[in-house]
Amino acid sequence: MTIVVGYVSKPEGEAALAAAVDRAKARGARLVIVNSRRDGSNEELAGVEEKLAGAGVEYELRGLARGLDPAEDLLGVARDLDAELIIIGLRRRSPIGKLILGSNAQRILIDAECPVLAVKAAE
Repeated sequence: MTIVVGYVSKPEGEAALAAAVDRAKARGARLVIVNSRRDGSNEELAGVEEKLAGAGVEYELRGLARGLDPAEDLLGVARDLDAELIIIGLRRRSPIGKLILGSNAQRILIDAECPVLAVKAAE
């Protein structure tokens, strides 16, 4: 089983990573952590390897800088790997912002070919 995780070095990314590690342990799954950047830098993945070193799960880090939307990158990786689950983090939104999800999250939820788990960061 493969779980694809959308990661950014923000509270919502950390929440997604924590949820993914929990599920990977419970299911014996492999994690593929995806960080999609338009600017070509992949500094955000530097600390992830440290966090996962003692987690006891198999993982792969993918820093993508292809100029695509993060949703497009995440959906493409999940499709290519025939992922069984995608995990994304959501940030808290203002009352007005709650009327719509972020465009990347919304696209992933609507277009994914597998189940998507959306987790919120702790306050």
